[in-house]
Amino acid sequence: MALYEITRAAVLQAVAEYDRLGRDAFLHRYGFGPSRSYLLEIDGKVYDSKAIVGAAHGCLPGRDPLGSDEFSGGKDCAVKLLRGLGFDVVVRARN
Repeated sequence: MALYEITRAAVLQAVAEYDRLGRDAFLHRYGFGPSRSYLLEIDGKVYDSKAIVGAAHGCLPGRDPLGSDEFSGGKDCAVKLLRGLGFDVVVRARN
């Protein structure tokens, strides 16, 4: 596993799949639950940040998607990666 290998293009490919499948089917396919704290925001739409990163790893040549237990979705891992690639990540509003 090498999160640093994930590219902006791989993230966008995962986002396109999320849009195509819908949230519930995407999360089920990759074995993730809904984001508890952080959401990736693109063009006014929000995505479960950790699930997107896990799926994006599988968009890299020769790599498989990462499971939810293989990395952290917090600010020091998935969020840091996404922000480093130039994406906006927002804190989920608490109801």
